[in-house]
Amino acid sequence: MDALRASHGAIVNVSSLRACERRFFDSLRGSKAAVNHMTALLRQSLGPEVRVNAVAPDSSTRRGPRTGRPCADTCGAVAPLKRSGTPEDVADVIVALASSAYVTGQVVVVDGGLGLAT
Repeated sequence: MDALRASHGAIVNVSSLRACERRFFDSLRGSKAAVNHMTALLRQSLGPEVRVNAVAPDSSTRRGPRTGRPCADTCGAVAPLKRSGTPEDVADVIVALASSAYVTGQVVVVDGGLGLAT
C-alpha cells in the first residue's frame, strides 16, 4: 500500500449495475453492493494519495459461453445507443478512471443509457 500511495495510484473495482438498484438483492448482488461500499470506504482511508473508484457494467457486456456473443442481444433494441455493451466499453471506462486525477469514490454505471430507458 505504501508504493501505491507514493505513486499516487488508483484502484478501480468492478461491480454490477444490479448492485446499484435497491429493488434487487441476492447473494451475488449483495457481494457486488459490498464492493460499492468498500470503494467508498477505501476512498476515505486511502485518499488523497490513492483514488478509488468502481465501474458497474450491465449484464449485456457478458459473453455467452458457446457463442461468444452478448447474452443480452435484445438490449440493443431498447438501449438509447441501440446496441449491447462490449467488454471494451467497460475497459474504456476503467482506463479513464485509472488515469483521471480528479475522480474518486465514484461508482460509474456503464449501461449505454439502458437504465434511463427502462
